[in-house]
Parts: sequence; structure tokens; C-alpha cells
Amino acid sequence: MTPLILPYSNIVPSLATPLAHAGIGSAILGRATLGKNAWVGPLVLIRADGHVVTAGDDFHIGARSTLHIAHEIFADLIGDRVSVGENCCVHACTVGDDVVIGDNVVVLDGAVIENKTILESGTTVYPGKRLPGGHVYAGAPAKAVRPVEPGEIEKRRAAIAKARASLPDAPAPVHALSAGSDVHPSVFIADTATVRGKIRAAANSSIWFSNQLDAGPGEIVIGLRANIQDNTTIRCTTTQGMRIGQDSTVGHNVLIEDCVIGDNCLIGIGSTVSRGTVVQDRVLLAASAVTAPGQVLESGFLYAGSPARKLSALDAGRLDMIDMIVGQYCQYAKHFKVAQEALKVAS
Repeated sequence: MTPLILPYSNIVPSLATPLAHAGIGSAILGRATLGKNAWVGPLVLIRADGHVVTAGDDFHIGARSTLHIAHEIFADLIGDRVSVGENCCVHACTVGDDVVIGDNVVVLDGAVIENKTILESGTTVYPGKRLPGGHVYAGAPAKAVRPVEPGEIEKRRAAIAKARASLPDAPAPVHALSAGSDVHPSVFIADTATVRGKIRAAANSSIWFSNQLDAGPGEIVIGLRANIQDNTTIRCTTTQGMRIGQDSTVGHNVLIEDCVIGDNCLIGIGSTVSRGTVVQDRVLLAASAVTAPGQVLESGFLYAGSPARKLSALDAGRLDMIDMIVGQYCQYAKHFKVAQEALKVAS
């Protein structure tokens, strides 16, 4: 089914009109409300579980982008005539009317993007930041670079719509575990995720919507209660493979190559963990950070930036946050595992 529609707490998504387009592998879940003429690209994930997601009329979202919330804290509220690029994560924030968001953009919790704003590709909007309308923003953190020109937003939206109309759709999601895989019965694997090769996943771990996991010549090992959130890509090209420790979280739209991630870690939204990286236990890698190949991230610290650098020791509040997210995701996973099974029975 495209898009995949699942309820959360017995609430199903609400669409003002049939979607203008629904790409293969897209999913709209829970307390989501979309206005008229929404266009949804392949592998898009709109997930309204711990809070609501709303998008106004003429909403346009490109391939492998994610809308999500902060559990019982921030909704994700999107205005009219908003275009979101490819591989973006617009997370638990407020976006006004007539906004264009480029590719590979991350907008974080509590941020406010005012009307008539453009975010250039690769921009990161930090938590709680307010961007006044009428400007073009770029960089990490986002900074105003110039005023929006008259008619520029309409021209950009029209160009985006024209370009996407001719793009081929994504391949359908595939579950193709190889010999030697060992997935505990409690593990949640989203129906729109693609998993290939040798996967070993421990109890109550989870592989979320639109993920692309390919173990290649190695294996991907996922520890107890670990969660790999929506639209994350894990690619193994060596026999080293990939290990994620127990009680660790990999955020939305992350790119990971052959590496090791320890226990009780948080890999932030939109970050990149390069080949050979070693993330020791109890590390927080900030959103949009990029590790260097072979880099070692020392236990007990926050790392941020590109290239990632050590910023500060993790305090009790950040360690508690890591634990809290793991608990929330264990509950989310149980819910959506049941919802997926119920849909299969019904169909």
C-alpha cells in the first residue's frame, strides 16, 4: 500500500483531499493532518505518535524526508504552500506559510520558521531558534544571507514541482535477510524499511520506517533496546560490518558506514558516521555532525560539528535524555508492530 497508513492510539491520519502524489515506500502515521493537494515523495515518513503533525494546503515533501515530533513536548506544525526538499528532517518545530526548504536540511525541536522564508540546502536550524520571515538562510547554525527577492519563493516552488514530476520512483522496500541472520521475535522492522544481508538484532530493538540497511559482506549487529530511526541509511562495504550497542539511539536521516557504536549512545538527526569510526559508550553526537574516517569518540562526551569535535562532558540531564528516548522508542515499536500485523490480517 502506498502510502502506508497506520493508526496511533486508534487515531488515523486525516487527508483533506486524496494525495496529489504518493511515492513508493511513503508512510503517514497516527495523528497527522494534511491539507489539500499534498505531494509526498518516495520513502517520505510523516509520523505523529507522541504528538500531532499538521501540514497545510499545497504541501510538497521530497524523497526520504521525515516529519516527526518531540514526545508530548512539541508538535510539528507546517503552514500552507511549503516545499520540503529531499533527505530533510523537519522535527518538532513550527514552519510558517510560503516557505521553501532545500535538500539535506535539519530543523530541530522548538524552532520557528516564519512566513516567506527560504532555507538553502544543507542548512541546520538549531533547537529553539526563531528565523524571521522574508530572508534566505544558510549554514549550520542557520544565518540570514540576504532578503528573499519578489516572486522568488513562487519560482522555486514551481521549479521543484516541475523537476520532481519527471523523477523515477524509488524501488519498493525489500526484506531480504541472509543466512546466519538472527532477529529476536520482539524486534520491530517497519514494512517500508529495506534490510539486506546478515542482520543480528537483539530483543526489543527496532528498525524504523524508510530505513535502508545493507550489511554487504559483513553483518549489522543491533543491541538490546537499540533503535534506528526513520530514513537512516547503513551501508557496509567491508567485512568489519556495523555494531550498535544496547540502549543506543540512531536518529532520523543519519548516514552510517562500517563502524562501531557503543552502549547508551545518541547519534543525532542528520549526522554522518564515517567508515571506521569508533563511538565509545555514552557518547552524544549532535545533529548534522560528521565524523572523520577512523575517528574515536571518547566515552562520556558530546561531539558536534563537521568534522566532529569534542565539546563537553555529558551531564546527568543528557544521560537521562538518552535513557528516556530509548524507553519511548521501545513503547512506539510495540505499538507499530501490533498495528502492522493488524493491517496485514485485515488485508
